[in-house]
Amino acid sequence: MIDKIKKSVGDLTEIGIALLGLAIVASLLVGAGNMAFLGDVVGNITLLIAELGGAGLPGLIAVGVVLYLFNK
Repeated sequence: MIDKIKKSVGDLTEIGIALLGLAIVASLLVGAGNMAFLGDVVGNITLLIAELGGAGLPGLIAVGVVLYLFNK
């Protein structure tokens, strides 16, 4: 039962990452202003990275945890 849930969550995460990649490419190709339903994906990612970078050690730890979870 738990294995099925873990597999489902993993599959949904993979779909989310694929959609994020698609949104980034589409935003770069057509511009953020033309992405009515996706918004400014690249701007949001840039802002997130800037906030984590400005947070110092806690931001670095958060990035490490996120990377660990994605590589798991």
